[in-house]
Amino acid sequence: MYTVLIILAVIAGILLTLVVLIQESKGGGLASGFSASNAIMGVRKTTDFIEKSTWTLAALLVIFSVASTFFTPKQDQAVNVVTNMQTAPAPQTLPGQPAGGGTPTAPAQ
Repeated sequence: MYTVLIILAVIAGILLTLVVLIQESKGGGLASGFSASNAIMGVRKTTDFIEKSTWTLAALLVIFSVASTFFTPKQDQAVNVVTNMQTAPAPQTLPGQPAGGGTPTAPAQ
């Protein structure tokens, strides 16, 4: 289900991008190039359809995104640093360091 929702969200995102590019902006946009569809449906109907499809695709994208969080695959064993932390082992003595853990002293000459 998660994979299906992600695929639908990607498709909705791509379609939303294309519809936004088609919209008429102040400079005319790409919608001005579709004069044949404007003549058939009328200019106002074309912009209404594009605006409604923009809002619909945006709403679908939000719905798919939110729904995908509910179907996110769960890990079998979650790795949690705080709860899986073991007690630290006793510090090891380094070569040349006294067994008491103090600072090494320089050998007398």
